[in-house]
Amino acid sequence: MIRAYKFLMRPTVRQDQALAEMLRDHCSLYNGALQERRDAYRHVSKTSVRYGQQSAQLKEIRAFDPERQGRWSFSSQQATLRRLDKAMQALFRRVKAGEKPGYPRFRGAGRFDTVDFPKNGDGCRWDSTPHDTVTRVRFQGVGHVKVHQHRPVVGKVKTVSVKREGRRWYVVLTAEQAQPEPLPATGSVVGIDMGITNFLADSNGGFVPNPCQGKKAAKRLDVAQQGLSRCKRGSTRRRKAVHKVAALHRKVRRQRLDHAHKTALALVREHDVIAHEDLAIRNMRKAPAPKPDPDKPGGFLPNGAAAKAGLNRSIADAGWGVFLAILNAKAESAGREVIAVNSRNTSRTCPECGHTAKENRPTQEKFHCQACGHTAHADTVGALNVIRAGLVRREAQPA
Repeated sequence: MIRAYKFLMRPTVRQDQALAEMLRDHCSLYNGALQERRDAYRHVSKTSVRYGQQSAQLKEIRAFDPERQGRWSFSSQQATLRRLDKAMQALFRRVKAGEKPGYPRFRGAGRFDTVDFPKNGDGCRWDSTPHDTVTRVRFQGVGHVKVHQHRPVVGKVKTVSVKREGRRWYVVLTAEQAQPEPLPATGSVVGIDMGITNFLADSNGGFVPNPCQGKKAAKRLDVAQQGLSRCKRGSTRRRKAVHKVAALHRKVRRQRLDHAHKTALALVREHDVIAHEDLAIRNMRKAPAPKPDPDKPGGFLPNGAAAKAGLNRSIADAGWGVFLAILNAKAESAGREVIAVNSRNTSRTCPECGHTAKENRPTQEKFHCQACGHTAHADTVGALNVIRAGLVRREAQPA
């Protein structure tokens, strides 16, 4: 299995400048390759330029500009071109599916924050035997950079990436390692129902409260963003304001990840089978369609967009997608089973008699069956139906 590790780097002033130059030059390569593709399609009879053609030009580019492009790793530049090719392939896939195309954009120097090295030892080297109790990673054109390694790296390092977040630099490693020993079986199964008021409810009647990290930090973010909007573009004051806003967002993201990791770990340790709703989060966050006013040409009727915007913020703040991704990764390492089931009517179906109706859920929290009179918390009812559907699906799958 493949596991990722992310460590904080502590570069010197010169190394910090060299890392910034590396990002800038790779950004320039990305934009130049994108411009070549656009020009070829527009002016040369709609000709498509492929990755292989652009990769073959790298030797000439490096020889023509040795001060900027020639000093960096050849394989990392190939990875940047693959990154563009992947974006173009995604564009073609969306066009074919009839979705919004979303043509790849040119990247500004401040919006290109990652450089990938496809193979450890080719343009970069992770030092697995630290000298003087200090771990270092070497990058071509930068040198040996100190790394704050807060946990050991298990397995063979395959790829290395450099990532900039605000004023901080991180190294991201992917390591190939043997499948770990599964956790001892507990004999317990559980279903979970994701929500806004409570982060999740389980089929045993338990609840995990929603920490609402984004909501708690909203006031400070508003003040920081208002201060940013008053700064003149290109000024030192604006640059400081940008870093302040980025630091607040980074703190919220880390708090959200911490909560997701701890919640997922508790579930994986306590249960052998975990069933959850297969949520279409992107569709849930779509804005409502406008309602034209038939009496006023060019006017529109209220469509609840303001209320939906608030719900969308709450869904994004909960971070369901991140949590489910972490849950699946931890379950795979622990030898647990995670089952995704259809979420349709899970909170409207009575777990006692099976009656399904919209009226069974009169409020957000209350469930009252109109057929048998069963009452319970609506989220607990949803979790019960989820685990039952998950076990049915599990038994129906061929061994």
